Amino acid sequence: MAAGLVLGAVAILAALMLGRFHLTPGAAAATLLSPLTHDESITQAMRSVVFNVRLPRILLALAAGAGLAAAGAAFQAIFSNPLATPDTLGVSTGAAFGAVLGLLLGFDALAVQIASLVMGLAAVALVYAVSSIRGKTTVLMLILSGLVISAFFSALIALVKYAADPQDVLPAITFWLMGSMTGATMKTLLLGLPFIVIGCLVLYLLRWKLNALSLPAQEARALGLRLPQLRAIVIVASTMVSASIVSMCGLIGWVGLLIPHFVRLTIGSNNEYVLPASTLWGAIFVLACDTAARSAAQMEIPVCILTAVLGAPVFLLILRRGAAWRL
Repeated sequence: MAAGLVLGAVAILAALMLGRFHLTPGAAAATLLSPLTHDESITQAMRSVVFNVRLPRILLALAAGAGLAAAGAAFQAIFSNPLATPDTLGVSTGAAFGAVLGLLLGFDALAVQIASLVMGLAAVALVYAVSSIRGKTTVLMLILSGLVISAFFSALIALVKYAADPQDVLPAITFWLMGSMTGATMKTLLLGLPFIVIGCLVLYLLRWKLNALSLPAQEARALGLRLPQLRAIVIVASTMVSASIVSMCGLIGWVGLLIPHFVRLTIGSNNEYVLPASTLWGAIFVLACDTAARSAAQMEIPVCILTAVLGAPVFLLILRRGAAWRL
């Protein structure tokens, strides 16, 4: 955690410095503190780049990485499935369908974000409705229903792309689905960030109970836990986080799968520590990927490409390392 905090501070400073408008470490720090210091050497261009462009993007990358990693760790705990992610219950595809439908209908950025958030929450409500039999549901039914609803919304996304104008709307939809922090502003953050903070706070307060959710049902009940209610609270909190992130920056894969595994490999499987550590390292990972995406080439690279290019081989290394230890 200490190493993560230090690395996180370095990543934030690097994100403030790097870009087409390059800033030295001293200039970046001085610009960030200029509202307090009233430093007259800071130009209007420096303030505009830092406060209007880079700072909202940094905050969005930190929130997205932290939220996706926390939601991934929570889903893996409650489903006792190492491959569970925020996509398991169709949250991401539902939110993505809301966004692409808004783009097709010509909504403005704020309306697209609201439509995405609402559809993400509606997707999980639909999963619960489908999986419920006589008022009761099981983990297996939730996962299977989530896979079906996710496939359903994926088909709807394909239908929207087929109906979109190939000259204007389709490129916008395709670029949005690849995930990007380009449109980050303080206005978009004000709508989505509260849901991420509240959801992550709920997960953090319930982190020790996630260990009990990983136990067989009879053992968990013997500890006095109300499993259906607790599982529903965790799912709703994770859904709020995931849908808010998708509504602001599109689909970003691998974070919710890779980071919790990396954390468990380094500090163990106790969710009391896995959840906060995943939140920290997820924020660092996405911020580093986003900084590289906008600085490595003349044209910005969609951030989901970098998370996949880096995440897939690292995840394979983690799997091989874990298998070697077990053998």
